[in-house]
Amino acid sequence: MRLYTIDTGFFKLDGGAMFGVVPKTIWNKINPADEKNLCTWAMRCLLIETGSALVLIDCGLGNKQSEKFFSYYEPHGNTTLLDSLSRHGFSPNDVTDVVLTHLHFDHCGGAINKEGERYVPAFPNAVYWTDEAHWQWALHPNDREKASFLRENILPIEASGQLRFLKQGSDVYPGFDYIRVFGHTEAMIIPLIRFKEITLAYMADLIPSAGHIPVPYVMGYDVRPLITMQEKKDFLKKAYENNYVLFFEHDPQIECCSLQLSEKGVRLKQTFTLQEIIG
Repeated sequence: MRLYTIDTGFFKLDGGAMFGVVPKTIWNKINPADEKNLCTWAMRCLLIETGSALVLIDCGLGNKQSEKFFSYYEPHGNTTLLDSLSRHGFSPNDVTDVVLTHLHFDHCGGAINKEGERYVPAFPNAVYWTDEAHWQWALHPNDREKASFLRENILPIEASGQLRFLKQGSDVYPGFDYIRVFGHTEAMIIPLIRFKEITLAYMADLIPSAGHIPVPYVMGYDVRPLITMQEKKDFLKKAYENNYVLFFEHDPQIECCSLQLSEKGVRLKQTFTLQEIIG
């Protein structure tokens, strides 16, 4: 098995929304805001090469939305999904499986391309995996989440015939595992990748950055923030006890970290890149 970090660029989100009830005087030291109160966030994906499978977890924002849409989120950076795949010697045609942790636009926008007036899968040879309960949730969104579920990112996956739903104990590749969490959105998945002696947890939006490790640091975007807090508390306990390495999708600087137990609870121990830990 080989693992690759797939950088797809950066975007901006409101700092207050990203840290919820945590005061700006605290979170601004973690991720400083610009003059519009926007903070920069990564859209960092993970590529797994194992056996005959080439598995991509999440795929960033994509580039098919309108100029007006992008003006809200200011995508920027010197790399794209295609650039990052190419840097590791791959093309979209090589990807056999795309695992979507959930269907918010910054996690699945790159799954679909626009060709003329048509929306087509960006990975023509891949099976697209997500959770069935979350899929139904995304098709019938509540008013709060409606802006995050874009139908042009979602419906073409089903129309292509490439959609599959995850089931525990099977699917994707032998040994693939995950947990489901329900605070951020309904049935988001957190993939757990076992590599040599390491369990790498792809954190999606349960713990989007290293700055979100403290349990009360919960995003305003979460539909069930108290459930998120309990899910984080339970996960961090298990992650610390089992020496998980956390892989952050949205931290603008930190790719991975280990954990330690402090008087304030589970906290960050060391930070490193994925390459530094896999050799």
